Amino acid sequence: MKFWKKIFTYNFILFVIIFNLGGVFLIENMHSVSLDREIERGLSEHLSIYSGMKLIGKYRLNYDEKFNKDMLRVTMKDFLKSFHNEKIYVEVLDRYNNTIFTNLDFRASKEREELKNPYVDKRKYVIRDVGDKTLLFITNLLDASGEQLKFTYVRDVTYIYKDREKVYYFFIKLDIIISIILACGTYVLSRYITKPIDKLINSIQIIENGNFSERVNIKSNDEIGILSDHFNKMASVIEEKMKQLKKNIDEKQSFIDNLTHEIKTPLTSIIGYADFLRNTKYNEDAFSKGLNSIFKEGKRLEGLSSKMMDLIVFKRENFVMKKENIKNILMDIKEVLKPKLQNKNIELIISGQDMEIVMEKDLIENLIINLIDNAVKASYENSKINIKLYKNENSKSVIEVSDQGIGIKDEDLTKVFEPFYMVDKSRKKTNGSAGLGLSICEQIAKIHKAKLSIESKLNIGTSVKIIFD
Repeated sequence: MKFWKKIFTYNFILFVIIFNLGGVFLIENMHSVSLDREIERGLSEHLSIYSGMKLIGKYRLNYDEKFNKDMLRVTMKDFLKSFHNEKIYVEVLDRYNNTIFTNLDFRASKEREELKNPYVDKRKYVIRDVGDKTLLFITNLLDASGEQLKFTYVRDVTYIYKDREKVYYFFIKLDIIISIILACGTYVLSRYITKPIDKLINSIQIIENGNFSERVNIKSNDEIGILSDHFNKMASVIEEKMKQLKKNIDEKQSFIDNLTHEIKTPLTSIIGYADFLRNTKYNEDAFSKGLNSIFKEGKRLEGLSSKMMDLIVFKRENFVMKKENIKNILMDIKEVLKPKLQNKNIELIISGQDMEIVMEKDLIENLIINLIDNAVKASYENSKINIKLYKNENSKSVIEVSDQGIGIKDEDLTKVFEPFYMVDKSRKKTNGSAGLGLSICEQIAKIHKAKLSIESKLNIGTSVKIIFD
């Protein structure tokens, strides 16, 4: 069952139960109050008639010192005329339930419960249906010249029960009308209340079908509004994660494609030269040239394998960090790279404040060597490479490596950290590079919770910053 149907059904059933129970209770309570009032009135009138008859009997019935039934009948008729009330009925019976006087216009049984053992000072009353009437019977004993008579006052209370029936009839009609109005109103309200939920469901279904940019537009301050806000935040996170996942998948696929290509080229050369040497008569120059080519391509494969292992290790290994003096590390690196710098007559200048950084020394050396190596490859002969140490405006430690080389195009700047990407495609063949240097640098930076920032202009130079948190 849908949620709006549950709201409609439960609210409608709850209202009908409460409304009907409340109505029945109210009608029965009103009926009970009216009946109690009528009983009190009956008891009062009974007492009035009984007292009057008792007083008259004291002076008239005892006058002859003999009980006179005829005189009692006449006295009762005269006395009842003074009430002018057709609803008042009186019945007087002797001890054997023989009628002495009665003005009942209906037939009443002589074997009634209240006629059994009545009292002088106590009254018995009962309500019973006689034919189509509902009557109140009040009975006690009347002493007439020593004769104990059963005096019964009867009052017609039929109208009270008829009034209750009328009220019930009216209540049933009112109940039907209100229930119809309530059903219509509850239907509209339940549909309105659950409309935002329908929107959420539709948005979820759209996202299930792959459209992760879907958002639900619900403006309210209730729980559904809060739920929609959290849903949109969740959808944003999912969309971002899916974008990142797609990016990672694309990068992995590109990585595999490039790796396949990089491996295929040297393998083709190795197989080709080996087949050539196998099928060619011995010639020292040809054999020397072929073996050199095989060795060169083999070393290229070895370098590629080493770089691949670096990438894998950097992603998986837990490294021990400690504070190191970065300037001392830079001086050691300068000494190591001295032959390479001298080959192009490049001057490496180290400047800036001395500072200590928490790091894994070997990894940072690897990172800086890669950056300087790239700078040397991109620099012209007789140029300079500058390494600056400083704190930026956010008090973060920065190592900046800048050259005066050929620079990088703007469209290439966003791709330089991708594995196998080469800005200058011709350099790959001449220096054995596979384009993994900056990708390894980025992995090392992540291990140190640092980030790399690169700026470049064509024919002016490139600047790479390592920014530590």
